[in-house]
Amino acid sequence: MKLSFVLIIYRAGSSVAKEASIFCEKTLKDRNIKSNSIESEFNNEKLESYFYNLPALPDLVIVLGGDGTVLKSANALVNYDIPLLSFNIGGNLGFLTQEKDFLFDQSFIKILEREEYIIDFRNRLHCDVYSNEKNQERKILKSYDALNDFYFKSVEEDISPTNQIQIEINNEKVNEYKGDGLIISSSTGSTAYSMAAGGPIVHPSINAFVINPICPMSLASRPIIVPDTSKIIIKVVQKNKRKIKLWKDGSKCITIKENDSCEINNLTKPCKMIKFNKSISYYITLTKKLDWKGDLSLKNNHKN
Repeated sequence: MKLSFVLIIYRAGSSVAKEASIFCEKTLKDRNIKSNSIESEFNNEKLESYFYNLPALPDLVIVLGGDGTVLKSANALVNYDIPLLSFNIGGNLGFLTQEKDFLFDQSFIKILEREEYIIDFRNRLHCDVYSNEKNQERKILKSYDALNDFYFKSVEEDISPTNQIQIEINNEKVNEYKGDGLIISSSTGSTAYSMAAGGPIVHPSINAFVINPICPMSLASRPIIVPDTSKIIIKVVQKNKRKIKLWKDGSKCITIKENDSCEINNLTKPCKMIKFNKSISYYITLTKKLDWKGDLSLKNNHKN
């Protein structure tokens, strides 16, 4: 990869991430590569204005922080065909980041120059929120993109967190979930909120959506995995008379009213993430993050 200009996004409020951005800028400058650093506390309009004033788009965006910083950066860059290279700075090992050693030993530059990496295409989710008022034309109120997940929960002002949500898949009514909410995640997001809610772990190379109820009141309500070519429609059950809040990747979006609906699909650009050939594997990341023990028989033999 030939680098002329690199944008560095570092986690806001983190002195460690800021120091890492300074180090990264110096490393790039020593190799005559231009760069600029910005904090992750930006909005999409500010980023668009920043790109508008540039003579050319960055060849690469380096993200310094944890998975949360990566998610925000990836969502903000959804309309730009720029690969992301993320390093875990100031936190535990992440599912979306490379090990920080590649940054601080400066080997990442040679790896990029020698193209000793793959570009990992991570499919995103897209959500259109429709207004379905009677006697009015159906129109889109808002549109959102997410790398990990969309989820639906009761608005915070409600006395009870319980809600009732209807789901359709490819225009066929599948279920009504009664409980604390519902998660629709990508394969990448299967190890985020969905996993915490008891959902399955899905390898990120599998093109799928995970539909996972949050604390359902019926034992028959189980997580299901569907192709990510599916069209998923979410509606509030009208007899419930309660509003629900749409969230994406941990951020609040919009309140879904009684006559509104959400259509979730994969009709958006994938996120291009750089993964080094020498980086630890997805399975090693799982064993470390989840504290899996591996082959216990080997450990018992070692003790003997």
